[in-house]
Parts: sequence; C-alpha cells; structure tokens
Amino acid sequence: MFIDSHAHIDGPEFDPDRDEVIQRARDAGVSLILTVGTGDPSSGALERAVALATQNEVVYGAVGTHPHDARLYDKAAEDKIIELINDNSRVIAWGEIGLDFHYDNSPREVQVDVFRRQLRSARELKVPVIIHTREAEVETIEALRTEWYGAGLAGIMHCFSGSQTLADNALELGMLISFSGILTFKKADDLRAVARRVPLDHLLIETDCPYLTPVPYRGKRNEPAYVVEVARCLAELREISLEEIGEITTANFARLFHLPDKL
Repeated sequence: MFIDSHAHIDGPEFDPDRDEVIQRARDAGVSLILTVGTGDPSSGALERAVALATQNEVVYGAVGTHPHDARLYDKAAEDKIIELINDNSRVIAWGEIGLDFHYDNSPREVQVDVFRRQLRSARELKVPVIIHTREAEVETIEALRTEWYGAGLAGIMHCFSGSQTLADNALELGMLISFSGILTFKKADDLRAVARRVPLDHLLIETDCPYLTPVPYRGKRNEPAYVVEVARCLAELREISLEEIGEITTANFARLFHLPDKL
C-alpha cells in the first residue's frame, strides 16, 4: 500500500485519461492520492482540485498559492482558500506555499510576504501546510521559525531536494520530508545521502506528477502509479523491504492528517 502525497492530477495534462490514471495507481497499490491545486487563484484552478477530491474516493485535496503566483495573492484569494478548506472535509492541507528563488516568477519580497501570510492563515485554521522551497533555504526556515514554530501543527517539505541543513531544521520544526522521483536520478547522490538520515517516522513519498518522472520511466509523463519507484529507491537506501516503506509512509501520512491507519 502506498500514498502519493503530492500530485497534480487535476491539471489539464490528465484531462484525456484521468480515470485511467487513477485506476493504474490503484492497480499498482496506491491507496490514496493528494492532488494539490495551484495556479492563479482567480482562474478556477483551486476549485478544480477540490472538485476532483470530492468526486473520487481515493483522492484528497490541498489548496494554496504557489510562490510562482504570489504576485496574484490578495484578500480575495485568501478568503477563497479559507472557504475551500472550511467547506470540504476532503481538503486537508494549505499548500503548496513557499519560496522559489530559482525562477523568480514573482518578486522575492512578494513571495516572502505571501508565504508568511499563508502560514499565519493556516495556523489560524489549524491545518497542515505543504512547503515548496527552491534556492531559498535560509528564508524558508526563517519564515517557518517565525510564523509556524509553536503552532502544534506539522506539515510537509514537499519534493525535497535541499541540503542536510534544511532537512535538519525542518525536522526540528516537526515537518515531514517527502521525496519524489528526483531521488532516483543518476546525479542525486547528495539527496540520497539525506534520505538515508531522515527518521523513518518523518518520511513521505510523492510523484509531483506530471513532473519529475522517476527512473525507469524517464521521458514519460509522470503519474501516481510511479510513486512505487520512489518507494523502491527509498527502501533500498534504508535497507528495508518495499512493503515496509509502503506501510511506514502510509502511517506517517495518516498520522499527519488524522486519517484512519488503514487507508
């Protein structure tokens, strides 16, 4: 049993065959998919993710404003996210939110401000957060220490590709570390070294599909069924069975989101 803790199967890339994608995931042993709504908050993208979670028993949803779109975040966007989380039990997290200083699609100062605002709002709602961080490790931890520490809430460092220092700081803040297909890439030795050290009770797996397709499916569109390859790599790194990694990461997800142990 496996959980894809971060996917984007509500996106247009899956419009032609979404039902088949979900069925392939189930056939591969994936019991649950968390689809994360991102994009312009006024475009209907967030509602699309919520609708999919509402309509499918194996899909849960998360909504938030990605750092790429931070320039579009305003009071209306904040109110919409709060409403979507409050009105639907299938929406279980605020995210993905954070900082991306690689692409800088939104000004950095705007990203930091919007990240902090969303952390405060999630804290008020008492919901976990899903964090995206790229080339902004110091600023990300600073914001989390200021706005999230002491909240009694956890969250996910999604698609982790950072340093051991970032992982250590995130773990101190009670965050879970989620690894994607990057873990399987040939040049990801440093990341695999981090994955060997994360406590088992803080591990998650994800695809971030349709992106970051793991080996041996590189070159194809990523999809939730392929999260098993991330689990396989992680099992080899930790020298335990694939089944154990599935059980551990599923239990971690269930604990974080207060879901039944048997999903």
